[in-house]
Amino acid sequence: MKSPITGKEMVLTKERRSLDFRKETFDIVFHNYKCEDSGEQFSTTALDEVNINQVYNQYRDKFNIPFPDEISKIREKYSVSASKMSAILGFGINSYRQYEAGEMPIISNARLIQMIADPNKFIEMVALCDLLDDKIKAKYIQKAQLLFEESKRNIFDSNLKDYLLGNHLADIYSGYRNPDFEKFTEMVVYFSEQVQPFKTKMNKLLFYADFLMFKQTCFSISGVRYKAIDMGPVPHHFQSIFEFLANNNEINIVYTPFPQGYTGEKFIARKDRPFNPTSFSEAELTILSKVATSFQSTSTYDMIALSHLEEAWRKNEGDKRVISYEYAFDLKGGLVDFSLS
Repeated sequence: MKSPITGKEMVLTKERRSLDFRKETFDIVFHNYKCEDSGEQFSTTALDEVNINQVYNQYRDKFNIPFPDEISKIREKYSVSASKMSAILGFGINSYRQYEAGEMPIISNARLIQMIADPNKFIEMVALCDLLDDKIKAKYIQKAQLLFEESKRNIFDSNLKDYLLGNHLADIYSGYRNPDFEKFTEMVVYFSEQVQPFKTKMNKLLFYADFLMFKQTCFSISGVRYKAIDMGPVPHHFQSIFEFLANNNEINIVYTPFPQGYTGEKFIARKDRPFNPTSFSEAELTILSKVATSFQSTSTYDMIALSHLEEAWRKNEGDKRVISYEYAFDLKGGLVDFSLS
């Protein structure tokens, strides 16, 4: 960004600041541009969003308030419009739509939203609503009953996925997303199609995609937690996850022997299992494309070396800790431009 005073390129600065929200104080990494000649500071819409999203995310985490994507998913699984969901919960007519768009619910409204994630609680709320006619009520109740029965049938698969990715709530270690197994699967399929990486490189591609997305928006793509191990950042339980995906015909893993005596595991997309982009936002698809293109020709060895330059790895590898997504603000990516746009 150029200075409106001198016309010269300004420096992006990051510093610790405390900001207040709803009588609470939160410590964030504050971003702005500084004109070195005048000393004046400037911002952009993108930087304003990064700064305020850090505050909102910490507030939601502290008070266990669902995130906008969670709020949308709860409504969508029942096939209910936002206005109808507001009526069921006793909110103002536009409230649920505004919460999905990012407005922060008051704590009592947040609890009601979380409660109806349970189909049985949703049925109770629908039955109590005087603003819906009996035909609409019956339709919603039937949908919730089907979802409840389906969840009982799929409980083993659901528990397995929870084990593989974790069933933790969104926090700084998941990039303020709840783990999304289907979305993570699509990321693996995408990189298998575009890059055909070996396993170690796949782990780095996933790390850079999630952390670059967080750097630009304060939200990861998949909600996956990453650990710092000797070979660089990796998704938690990555071995089991990849085996599960291969066994379920999501991707092919080809085993390649090398002269050094070890065997490489190369990820190849299946012709009968193409990448499905429908669950991703335009911004997320842009990030996936940028990471794939940037590292297309980078060797696995060089990917390891690049990941070892990241503070995310350097500050956590000693104890093999789970990596806070806050390290995304220090993301380098080697020679790749990972600056905030």
